[in-house]
Amino acid sequence: MSGFTQRGAAALSRSIVAILLAGALAVATVPGTLAASRVAPATTGSGAAAEAGFTLDLSTAGDFVAQTNFVQCVGASMQMMLNIIRPDDDRTAATQLQLQTVARALSPTRPDGRERKGASVVGWSAGLVDLEAGPYRLVGDVDLQTILRSAARSMRETGRPVGLLVWAGRHAWVLGGFTATADPLLTSDFEVTGAVIMDPLYPHGSRVWGPSPKPRQVLTIDELRRQFVPRRSSQSSNAWLSGFGGRYVIVMPWAPSTVRTVGGVLR
Repeated sequence: MSGFTQRGAAALSRSIVAILLAGALAVATVPGTLAASRVAPATTGSGAAAEAGFTLDLSTAGDFVAQTNFVQCVGASMQMMLNIIRPDDDRTAATQLQLQTVARALSPTRPDGRERKGASVVGWSAGLVDLEAGPYRLVGDVDLQTILRSAARSMRETGRPVGLLVWAGRHAWVLGGFTATADPLLTSDFEVTGAVIMDPLYPHGSRVWGPSPKPRQVLTIDELRRQFVPRRSSQSSNAWLSGFGGRYVIVMPWAPSTVRTVGGVLR
């Protein structure tokens, strides 16, 4: 499902992004690695800690950024993700606008032909890759716990946050951490029990979907599922929509695996 994202982004001119990023974008480009000090230690031990199983929170209080208007949820979410990934926080409106512009430039045309007011999840993922905060890719699944396990495992492996496409595809949240029954690096037999959420629309929320969580609030899975719902289905044949209708969609970091060859044979 992620293949079309890379092809769609590659089809757009890299020179557009280079021009947009020049000058006003006050975020230094650094490799997509996370300083060790930003990774919260695992919560293990006896008593209440043992019941929690495992806790990872990559975010800090200074990482949160509110969107400056009602259409820049993607730009604000990218800004928060970069704040988590990079050693210094940037909460300026100018940077948020530049990130939104990058995501819009990398977003495909709307299937109905109308002008896009915001940015798509495709531009969100591709923008993070272009900013060397990745690699990132789009992943979707019909089961909530399955997609949360994928998110948790990727955060544990890369030390980078995850983007959540909420409100059936209409809004963006950042998953800055999670609680689980076990460490995703040590076993595949675990359940995600809580989600550390940063909603750039806080404190406004939605009359339809409910209130915004407080910055870095830990939601239970039942609380999360009220707003993190499958992307609305579409009958469009546009390639960028293919495969994601009716699925929970995330912008997921991943770590490229190194393949070793011995005598021309994969090992």
